[in-house]
Amino acid sequence: MTNIKRALITGVTGQDGAYLSELLLSKNYEVFGTSRDLNSKNYWRLNELGVKKDIKIFNQKSLNSRNSLKFISDLMPTEIYNLSGFSSVSKSFNNPILAFKSNTIECLQILNAIKLSNNKNIKFYQASSSEMYGNTSKTINEKTKFNPLSPYAVSKLSAHHITINYRNNYDIFAANGILFNHESPLRGDHFISKKIIKNLIKYKKNNKLFEVGNISARRDWGHSRDFVKAMYLILQEKEPDDFIITSEINYSIKDLINMTCTKLNIKSKWKGSGINQTLVDISTNKIIIKINRKYFRPLDIDISSGSSLKAKSQFKWKCKISFDSLIKEMIDFELKKLS
Repeated sequence: MTNIKRALITGVTGQDGAYLSELLLSKNYEVFGTSRDLNSKNYWRLNELGVKKDIKIFNQKSLNSRNSLKFISDLMPTEIYNLSGFSSVSKSFNNPILAFKSNTIECLQILNAIKLSNNKNIKFYQASSSEMYGNTSKTINEKTKFNPLSPYAVSKLSAHHITINYRNNYDIFAANGILFNHESPLRGDHFISKKIIKNLIKYKKNNKLFEVGNISARRDWGHSRDFVKAMYLILQEKEPDDFIITSEINYSIKDLINMTCTKLNIKSKWKGSGINQTLVDISTNKIIIKINRKYFRPLDIDISSGSSLKAKSQFKWKCKISFDSLIKEMIDFELKKLS
């Protein structure tokens, strides 16, 4: 019997899926993935990292309730990383049913297939979210009470509890990584970090203003490349458990804007207060950024900050890439595409 490890990554074409594929291939895994969109254009992240040729990708429908048991039994993965799902918090308010189906039902289908396969060698990782905690003034740890404020957060919390339920009831190696914000050059354009960086680069070329939502919201910001290492380490533990994964580096959206302006040599200053704040170009007096209430979430998290002490203690993980380096890497990536 072969000793080669086989990993199945759902959502393999996403930011985390791409970096995780790169990591596992470097450790001599056979890597398989699923995606909702098998269009070659959707493989750009995998191509960017040079790993597409080494991964076999299946349609996400292979894991629906009728096919999942056969698919997993035939593939015989040693590790399953469930990274697929509905990823937009703001869009989940208008698409709650889709968010719940994507984030909860599909997690349940995989876990149930593992149970029915009776294969105790499969290790399962569920990508949980810091959004499950909602607003809290305290630093979040694994004992903090959950308080989901969005359909996205509710769907992620449901999958989180389902993972624990299958672990406890059926003796499955099922673990949760509770992920705080993590970005990279491979981020999708609809995420605020990428939106800000791309639009400020565009501003340098055409002086066209753009709009954002709540610039006071504070988050821990990390790099996806660091976070996927934590995912891998969680499944190398002897016993399954749940771990908060966070950079512990906390900045506001406004901080992100200011740091990006500095790196792009855009001399700017904020004028006004509250919803009426604008970012103004000092050299031309033109408005760079306006705040628009339509980009605010119905229920928003003012501050989210966590502790990865448990992960640090148990498997020596820590976030190595600084916020400054993350922003620089994202800017350089976008500038390179324009050259």
